[in-house]
Amino acid sequence: MTMTITLLLVVILLLLLLNYAQLRAKRKRNDNLEYVRTKLDSILTNSSSERLLLVTDDEQLQELLNAINRLLDHNHQHIAQYKDTEQAIRRMLSNISHDLKTPLTVVLGYVETLLHQRINDPQEQTRLLTKVNDKAVEIVELIHKFFDLAKLEAGDTELPPTIIQMNELCRNNILMFYESAYSQGLEAVIEIPDAPIYVYSHEESLNRILNNLLANAIQHGRDGGVIGLTLRSDDEGALYVEVWDRGRGIHERHQSLVFERMYTLEDSRNKAFQGSGLGLTITKRLVDNLGGEITVQSKPYERTSFTVKLQRAVYQTDLSAT
Repeated sequence: MTMTITLLLVVILLLLLLNYAQLRAKRKRNDNLEYVRTKLDSILTNSSSERLLLVTDDEQLQELLNAINRLLDHNHQHIAQYKDTEQAIRRMLSNISHDLKTPLTVVLGYVETLLHQRINDPQEQTRLLTKVNDKAVEIVELIHKFFDLAKLEAGDTELPPTIIQMNELCRNNILMFYESAYSQGLEAVIEIPDAPIYVYSHEESLNRILNNLLANAIQHGRDGGVIGLTLRSDDEGALYVEVWDRGRGIHERHQSLVFERMYTLEDSRNKAFQGSGLGLTITKRLVDNLGGEITVQSKPYERTSFTVKLQRAVYQTDLSAT
């Protein structure tokens, strides 16, 4: 009888200890969860970059903390991207205002001259009207660039591909700029192989890419006295179009920024140039949409190059041979 009572007391004691241990574990988990809630609320309220740190043997709680920290990392990245986008938009609006205001001011000045001053010389009238027309065209082209970039970033532009011979396309584009380069004292170095190189892509986009890069090389590289265009391919099925110059170049800290919208290089290349900063951004978007890559390398007064990489197409001209 005494043994039975003793065993019963032992069982009761064990149950009490187990109940106490469970109660303590529950209280500790509640404390940990309260810490998580309070700390998480503080992080979100203060937009802090802190993370939840808690020493615990509870594996489920550890997994929860890891998941919350991953979510905080993701949220922090989105906040950083939002701030970058907000700054870019502010810079873009500032540049848009400047780029539109300058030619509009010039137009208004010429119009005011024509309205309030008696100009009897037909040649002078023609000169002023030509200036007004040129500035109006500049404004329209700039507005088109804004809309083009918006369409590219929204994915609203369809780019139906066709088979294109890059040799001929490159020759046609460099010839379009040859007179402009020559008139500014620039030597044009053209390296295009005789063997045809084909690409399955969108011709209008490729023309615009080369147009933008060549215009950029002439605009910024004129003090180097030479611009160049090189077309080549490799054994791995890729082709490369490189547009280069020997001008002032792009400082290393600017090279990662040249494709950002509204970014201009007046600090690193030609301070006299006041551009919209859209040409290279549109070029990058077009290259991306074509499934290609564009890179920039620069050593001031040695070589500044923009290289477009695309997938080469195998094109059989003699269908009967197949």
